[in-house]
Amino acid sequence: MPPDRPAPRGARSHWLVVIVWAIIGGAAAIFATRVPDRLTGQSTESPSSEAEHAEGVVDAGFDAPIGEFFAVALKGPNPLGRRGGGGIAVLDTLIAALRRQPYVRGTISVRTSGDSMFVSRDHRTALILVAFNASPDSLSVLVDPLRAVVSRTLHQVPGGAAYHALVTGRAPLDLDERRLVTSDSRRGEVRILPFTGIILVLAFGALGAALLPIGIGILGVPVAVAVLGLLTHVMPVSIFSLIIVTMVGLGVGIDYSLLMVTRFRKELRADQTPAEAAARTVATAGRAVLTSGLTVVLGFGALLLTPLVETRSVGVAGVVVVVVMVLLATTLLPAALALLGPRIDWPRWLARRLAWYHGRALWERWAHALTGRPWVALALGAAVVLALVWPVRHIRIGLPALDWWPAATESGQGARTLERMGVGGVIEPIKVVVTLPDTQRATSARSLRGLMALSDSLRADPRVGQVRSIVDLKPGTSLLAYSLLYSDLAAARAEYPDFIPAYLSRDTRTALIDVVPADTTSLTSDMELVRRIRRLGTDNIRGLAGARVLVGGYAAANVDFQRNLLDRLPLLVAIILGSTALTLALIFRSALIPLKAIVLNSLSVGATFGVIVLVFQDGWGASLFGLNGPTEAIFVVVPVIVFASVFGLSMDYEVFLLTRIKEEFDRAGDNTQATVEGLTTIASTITSAALIMIIVFGYFAFSRVLMMQFVGFGLAVAVLLDATLIRLVLVPAIMDLAGRWNWWPGYRQPISARRRRPAGGSTR
Repeated sequence: MPPDRPAPRGARSHWLVVIVWAIIGGAAAIFATRVPDRLTGQSTESPSSEAEHAEGVVDAGFDAPIGEFFAVALKGPNPLGRRGGGGIAVLDTLIAALRRQPYVRGTISVRTSGDSMFVSRDHRTALILVAFNASPDSLSVLVDPLRAVVSRTLHQVPGGAAYHALVTGRAPLDLDERRLVTSDSRRGEVRILPFTGIILVLAFGALGAALLPIGIGILGVPVAVAVLGLLTHVMPVSIFSLIIVTMVGLGVGIDYSLLMVTRFRKELRADQTPAEAAARTVATAGRAVLTSGLTVVLGFGALLLTPLVETRSVGVAGVVVVVVMVLLATTLLPAALALLGPRIDWPRWLARRLAWYHGRALWERWAHALTGRPWVALALGAAVVLALVWPVRHIRIGLPALDWWPAATESGQGARTLERMGVGGVIEPIKVVVTLPDTQRATSARSLRGLMALSDSLRADPRVGQVRSIVDLKPGTSLLAYSLLYSDLAAARAEYPDFIPAYLSRDTRTALIDVVPADTTSLTSDMELVRRIRRLGTDNIRGLAGARVLVGGYAAANVDFQRNLLDRLPLLVAIILGSTALTLALIFRSALIPLKAIVLNSLSVGATFGVIVLVFQDGWGASLFGLNGPTEAIFVVVPVIVFASVFGLSMDYEVFLLTRIKEEFDRAGDNTQATVEGLTTIASTITSAALIMIIVFGYFAFSRVLMMQFVGFGLAVAVLLDATLIRLVLVPAIMDLAGRWNWWPGYRQPISARRRRPAGGSTR
């Protein structure tokens, strides 16, 4: 900033700025503790999807739609499916206790149905399905009360202490996952900060300078969480936004502060007053922070166009936390720096001990080696990146086959218990809704014949374990027997009061078929089964011609969401690429720089996807992250979130490096020297910033929620690749090879540089 221009208000009134932010931070910290309760869990609902229509038909047309229910898995030392013994007494007592609850509509178990699916092969694990007198949206508040009833009953019944019950289902899984995400987020903040502190001390060689970025990160996270809490009043926000706020907030907040503090110390050494040094820092490094923040916001902002609450929430969380961190880095941080002044270097003896870490010699030799052999550096770097991109050719998008439900929760353990029983699919059955023409009823002999044919066709698929419908009441029942049963519908409803209202609509035109996947079928295969059922149709089934078939349920909702999201992906990619290119073109007044950034960032994202495929989908080293094997598929949200996040975050280092090179080029007019000087000056900062981000993101690669493992691992790998191969090898090599074309058409060579340049001298 020129000396005749007044210092920014933040530098002149630094005490006021510090006090205002302290008040905001204190209020945010109090409010942020209540925000997790306002956030939603996982959602796979896509607007106007077939699965959503199927759920709507069932909810509107059936007297007692099963909808969502809880599954209680009871395990014990005595048989639970045979008469006699203490096991049956415990099971009966538990069922009776559940039925007495005012919010429970009914239960289904081996004691009420006699169906072998409700008991394990060794008869020591029993399944109880619990239906409620409540809407699906309010079931989460019933999880803890029901668990309390189960626990209390087992403690009171004689011999009950030897039995163990697990409550699972859609709502329990959702609630437990939300609590797990909140816990991991809070734990992450505490465990990450000591490691980032060590790196910052190494980078600065001073405790005073190291504490400021940590303080910015600690303050910014609760402020961003508080803003998300306010946004929940106008829009749904997913619990996964907490992890994004923690990961991205700590990462970019400390990165931006690292850049600002580094520049401030340089300006302070140039014999400027603390206020002048802070003002100059805002004018130089602050501009780079604003530019970087804008590109990151554009990446996250594109996620607002996606159809799922989770992806939109990630976009909102990313935008909010980056804006908060940019504001802190460009207002509070300069004020604090102006207050500290030379004390930022305390203790000075430490800097001498750690001078090896942030010295120029190593990076200067590296920069000269790159500019001396740019073609070699370009070829080797590109070969490594392309090799990492190669596995993307066999990426498989879908629900993971393993570890999707968190094993660290009661509901996750319950889901695995049901899988071992061979009824894991009972939690999320595929719902086939058959609506007949106006003149036809599902209880007519013609319709019953068609429904039996459809049921037999579904059951013939090896991926199907069980089919439940009005023509699947008892195995071996004939068409004639069903016709006689439904000829007196009132008597049939009285005989099967819990079943028929759940599988036959009020007007008898619509029938529901529940398809329970086999125990050998994974969620990945469930999605393929949904697609096969949708292709079946009814035109070729006698008795169902003209019927409308809708397929719903969890797997179907994911199929619809995946198709919806992938349809929008080209637009999302175009927006991110276009906005990023335009921003860089305007800032650097160059055509080549945005083109280079787009190509290299795309390669970085592709290489990240390749590593994700190798580790998660193919299972290379999956055990290191606590996984039981290859996931076989990558959840569709992961590539979208990683693409948007990485494309924005990787611009941090691009902007940091290019800003420094451009500053040196504008001063001297020599592109090669500017590349060497820019890389030498900023490489240590980029390395330190990358190490911090890798630690922050890498911590969540070991999260107890698979979704967060995907994202944390992907972002950590992306930053590692970006800060090494891309920014420290490929970018300097291309910058050196391109010469002054880097700055075309905005290039204006300084007159002083033209006078200094010898005749025939290099313009590169």
